[in-house]
Amino acid sequence: MTRDNAADILCIGAQRAMTSWLHQALRAHPGAVAFPDFDPVTSTSKEAHFWDWNRHRGIDWYRDLMRPADPASLTMDFTPEYAALNDSQIAECKALNPGARVIYILRDPLARAVSAVRMHMLWHFGKDHSEALHLDATLHKFVQDARLAQHGDYVANIARWRRHYPDLLLLNYEDFHTDRAASLTRIWQALGLDPGEIPAAGQARLDRLMGSRVWASEPFAIDRAVLLFLQGYTWPFREDCARELNLRFAEGDRLLQG
Repeated sequence: MTRDNAADILCIGAQRAMTSWLHQALRAHPGAVAFPDFDPVTSTSKEAHFWDWNRHRGIDWYRDLMRPADPASLTMDFTPEYAALNDSQIAECKALNPGARVIYILRDPLARAVSAVRMHMLWHFGKDHSEALHLDATLHKFVQDARLAQHGDYVANIARWRRHYPDLLLLNYEDFHTDRAASLTRIWQALGLDPGEIPAAGQARLDRLMGSRVWASEPFAIDRAVLLFLQGYTWPFREDCARELNLRFAEGDRLLQG
């Protein structure tokens, strides 16, 4: 059987928006498979990082990595960094994966920024660090390292990807909390996967996932000034989503009220 795509399911983010949870959920279905774990060349069996870490390895490397044992299976590459790829990189992705379904989960830009900064704090200071994050040079380093501008500009990212994948599937992170089952049903349908084919062991794993998170960053104290700075930094992206996508978020408001 000839395969048209190297990867059949691409999830391009957003970072800190339940992409790990969704990857685990889809793996419960026998028709969706992960590539082998080659960490640290890849990030576990979830993120191939072809266009940001591994492009120098060549297209044949990516094809080999993504090739499933059963050619009829749908292979998954869930690399959130792909959201910020440029047009020529997305064009190359389209040439490699012409029939892939692309999923983009959007999270409140402020809440996503806070979560990303917390992740970088965890990496930088370790989980035992207890001092609050202040409005200083360390914060600005984390903002740059997390590429908050590139990953927060959803409208620009969507425009680039839709030029090549007009059927890009957009999901609201908050819907996974209000009605996770309905969100997953929508994804099964978009991918052409029948959840009735999930075996008993996979269904048990999926049932556990329905009430859990796969990845949660360690909580860190953040000065109010930092939160207000991040609100201002991400506000244009939030307004763009409301104006261009008719998409509104509530998570950031809860952070500000808390």
